[in-house]
Amino acid sequence: MKAGLTPAEIRTLPAMVDVVTAGRALGVGRTKSYALARAGEFPCRVLRVGGSYLVPTADLLTLLGLDPHGRPEPENG
Repeated sequence: MKAGLTPAEIRTLPAMVDVVTAGRALGVGRTKSYALARAGEFPCRVLRVGGSYLVPTADLLTLLGLDPHGRPEPENG
């Protein structure tokens, strides 16, 4: 299994990534990523394009609390 992705690596991803790459960013393996996507339970939005599952990188960044430019997210409260 490939290692997870660092925040810096996640920020450099293209606008859309496959569900396996998104899973790696979340620390989830390939099989579990596909199972979650098929069940509609992946933790962020997944788009079905033909036979592929794609995840918007912006949604992934939001889920992980990462700013696309490397700035820390402001704390609410």
